Amino acid sequence: MQKKFYLTTAIAYASSKPHIGNTYEFILGDSIVRYKKKDGYKTYFMTGTDEHGQKIERKAQSLGVTPQKHVDNISDMIKKTDEIMDVKYDHFVRTTDDYHMKEVQNVFKKLYDKGDIYKGEYSGLYCVECESYFTEKDLIDGCCPDCGRPVEKTKEEAYFLKLTPYQDRLIKHIKEHNEFIQPESRKNEMLNNFLKDPLPDLCVSRTSYKWGVPVTFDDKHVIYVWIDALLNYVTGIGFHLDKESGDLYKEFWPADCHLIGKDILRFHTIYWPIILMALDLPLPKQIFGHPWVLTNHNKMSKSKGNVVYADDLAKTFGSDAVRYYCLHEIPFAQDGNLTYELIAERSNSDLANTYGNLVSRSIAMALKYFPEEEVYQSQNTEFDQELLKTIDNTFIKYKKYMDEFNVSLALEEVMIMLRSSNKYIDLTQPWVLAKDSANKETLRNVLYNLLEAIRISTIMLEIAIPKAANKVYEALGIKETNFDSINFAFKKSYKVKKIDVLFQRIDVDALMKEIVAKEEALKQKEVKEDTKTKSEISIEDFEKINLVVGKILEAKKHPKADKLLVFKVDIGTEVRQIVSGIAKFYNPDELVGKKVIVVKNLKPIKLRGEDSFGMLLCAAPEDDSTLELVSLKDANVGDIVR
Repeated sequence: MQKKFYLTTAIAYASSKPHIGNTYEFILGDSIVRYKKKDGYKTYFMTGTDEHGQKIERKAQSLGVTPQKHVDNISDMIKKTDEIMDVKYDHFVRTTDDYHMKEVQNVFKKLYDKGDIYKGEYSGLYCVECESYFTEKDLIDGCCPDCGRPVEKTKEEAYFLKLTPYQDRLIKHIKEHNEFIQPESRKNEMLNNFLKDPLPDLCVSRTSYKWGVPVTFDDKHVIYVWIDALLNYVTGIGFHLDKESGDLYKEFWPADCHLIGKDILRFHTIYWPIILMALDLPLPKQIFGHPWVLTNHNKMSKSKGNVVYADDLAKTFGSDAVRYYCLHEIPFAQDGNLTYELIAERSNSDLANTYGNLVSRSIAMALKYFPEEEVYQSQNTEFDQELLKTIDNTFIKYKKYMDEFNVSLALEEVMIMLRSSNKYIDLTQPWVLAKDSANKETLRNVLYNLLEAIRISTIMLEIAIPKAANKVYEALGIKETNFDSINFAFKKSYKVKKIDVLFQRIDVDALMKEIVAKEEALKQKEVKEDTKTKSEISIEDFEKINLVVGKILEAKKHPKADKLLVFKVDIGTEVRQIVSGIAKFYNPDELVGKKVIVVKNLKPIKLRGEDSFGMLLCAAPEDDSTLELVSLKDANVGDIVR
C-alpha cells in the first residue's frame, strides 16, 4: 500500500497582504510535500485563508467595502503570491466557503448539545489584531504579548467551551507522543507555561460584531474566529458531522503535520486537540511550530515599517533564490534573519558560485570535449571514490534531516557535496586531460561523474529551486527525478544540451546603493498640509463630516518620517491608527490619555508606509509657527461632536 502524507499550513488571516514571514510557511510546506512525493508518498497539501473576525470587519469598514469583497481581494492576492513562489497546493480552503461554514455550525451545535459549550458572560481583555483573549498577567506593558498593540476591554454575553474536562487527557497525550509537538522546545513551552495550571474555559462566541459564522440557535452570536479557523483542517478534506465524510477525509485524516508559526502554538496544541477530543475524532500526528523570519533581527510589523513582501523579493532575485534563502537560512528551531543584502550574498555563494558554476562548467566541457559522443562511465581516476562516497553520505544525511523537517541542514548537506564536486574538477583538471587523446576515456569518466553529481544534487535541491531544477533536467535529458533514481549510475550515459546561466551573480554594493537611494527618495516626500483657501461649503456638506471624541491610547514617532506621529486612538466603537504631522510640536509621551476630536469618516490614506484612518483636529496660526491639538476634558469617548 502506498504511504500517505497530509500536510496543512495555518490559513493566512485575510486582513491584509501577507509578508515574507507568512509566505515562508507556505514555501516550507511546499518543500516538505515535494520531498515526500519524491520519497514515494501520496500527498495532500492544503492551505487557505481565515476570513472572519472583528479585525476584518473593521478593516473593510475603513476601506469602504464589504467584508466579503475585502477577503475576496486578499484571498486572490495570497493565491497570486503562492503562484509566484511556486507553492503547489492541492486545495485552497476559505472559511467563507459555504461547506465549511455549515460544518462549523454543526460542530458548535453538537458541542453545545453535549454540554461542552455553555452560555455565560465574558468580561476581560481582547486583542483585535490577533483575535485573542488575554488576562492582565498575560500583557506586556499593558499591551498584547503577541503583537504589542493595545488591547480592548470588552464585556458581552458569550458562549464558552469547557477545557478542564479534557486537560489531563491532553497532557497525557503530549507526554506519551513525543512527536506530537515539535520542536522539543515548543512542547516544553506548552506544558510549562499553559498546561501546568487548570485551563480557563475558552470564550467561543462574540456579539460585538457580525462578520463571522452565525450560531444557528442564537442569532445574536457569531462563532469565535479561532474555532471557525481550526476546523478547516477537516472540513477542507470532506469531513461531515451529520453524514458520512468524504473519501479524502477517510484517506488522509489524521493529518501528518500541521505546519504553523510558533506564535499560534497555543491554539493548535491546546484548543484544537480538545475540540477533536470532544468530537471523538483522532488528533493530528504532529504540530510543528516553525520559527519567525526577522528583518534586521526585528519581528516584521507594519507599525515598524520593516515589512518585506515575497513578490517584491522575487522581482529582485527570482523566486528560486528567495525560496532557497528562506529554506536555508531559517533554522530548525530559531528565528532567521532576512535582508536584501543577505539574500544577494547567499544567492551568489551557493546558487551562482557553487551550484550554477558547477552546472555551467560541466555541461560546457561535455559539449566541448564530446560534441557528438555520449558521456558515460569509463576509466577511473584516483579521486573518484572520495566523490562517490561524499554523494552517498550526502543523500543519507539529507533524508535524515528532511524526515525531521530540518530543511536548512538538509540543503547545507547538498552544498557540501557540491563544493566537493567543484574540488573534484580542480583535482582532475579536465582541461589538462583534454590535451592528450590518450586520456580521452579518463576525461569521459570525469565528466560523467560530474554530470551524475549534478543530477543527484538537483533532485535533492528541487524542493527549494524548482525552476532551476527543471532547466537542469532538460539539459541533462532527465526524466526520472524521484529518490528511486538517485543512486549513482542510474542514468547510464549523457548527451547534454546547452544551458543558460541559472543564477546571475549580483553586484551587492550596487544593489544596496539602489535600495538606499529608493529609501532616501521616500524620506524626501514630506506630508504637506493643504494651505489653499478653502471654498465655502453648504450645511449638507458639513453634515457629511463625522466628528467624534477619541482617547489617545498610544503615541510614538513614525519610523520613517521625523514630522509624523503615529497614534492608537479609542473612538468608542474601535481603536484606530491615525498618523498626524505634529511631531514638531509635541512629545509623544505627553499626549497619551488626552481626549481629542477625530474626523472619523475621512478616507484612509497611507503616510510613508503607515495606514491612517482619520484625522486629529488641531489649531494653528496661518504661518504654522505653532500648533495646538484640540483636546477635551469632560466629554465621553465616542461622543459625537456637533
